[in-house]
Amino acid sequence: MNAKVKAVLDTILEQFKSGNVPEMVALSTFPISIFPMNKWSLLNQLACYFTGLTDFRGYKQWFEVKRFVKKGETATHILVPRMKKEKGENGEDKSFLAGFVTACVFGVEQTQGDPLGYQTLELPPFPLIDRARELGVNVAVIPGNYENYGYYSHKKQVIALASPEEAVFFHELTHLADDKLNGLKGGQDPLQEITAELGALALCQVVGLDGSKHFGNHYRYIERYAEKLSITPYTAILKVLSHTEKILNFLLKGGEQCPNGK
Repeated sequence: MNAKVKAVLDTILEQFKSGNVPEMVALSTFPISIFPMNKWSLLNQLACYFTGLTDFRGYKQWFEVKRFVKKGETATHILVPRMKKEKGENGEDKSFLAGFVTACVFGVEQTQGDPLGYQTLELPPFPLIDRARELGVNVAVIPGNYENYGYYSHKKQVIALASPEEAVFFHELTHLADDKLNGLKGGQDPLQEITAELGALALCQVVGLDGSKHFGNHYRYIERYAEKLSITPYTAILKVLSHTEKILNFLLKGGEQCPNGK
């Protein structure tokens, strides 16, 4: 297994070195849910998230998706602009902010009814999902948002996913292994993120999946964190290469067969 891991990493390294990156570096299309509340002011979003609940909407918004607030639930109040109109100098109506009123909203956990799109997401039988469980970590579905397709939580010992893409799972699985071997720093440390993305790209190839379809996205991700370190993506890969190899060997347990039997 060590030889195969090294061969895969060498291949990836060569792609970064040569600049052989697909021209299409658009973001992958993940089936994630964009909450209506993402359009609210930051103040209103924080007021909701501080409750520990997610996906807040008003009565009418819940009714539109055939969900209803449970009896006895307590509302969270947000601020809504109160606009008025007055005649301008040219006789046209002119709108202005007259103040704010409050509106009642409720988290999805406070409602019942038809399931939402992200609640029906089913995760495929990922290669190495049993390895995550062997390490004492559960794999669960969560709603997505604009930026996050998943996360690994040391505190909760869970890999939470808003996407059925193997590359997303492998990214968080690499974080898990990194945590078990070395412990993780808080927040999104650039080198940790580069390691996780390189690990995800390598794992796709090691287990026999077509990782090439997302290679541009992996490159873009690594490039973004490399910029924070003021280095090139190629240099970033070199910095974490040995560390990533150790993580992959830990996940694949050395001399055992690859999950696809190759």
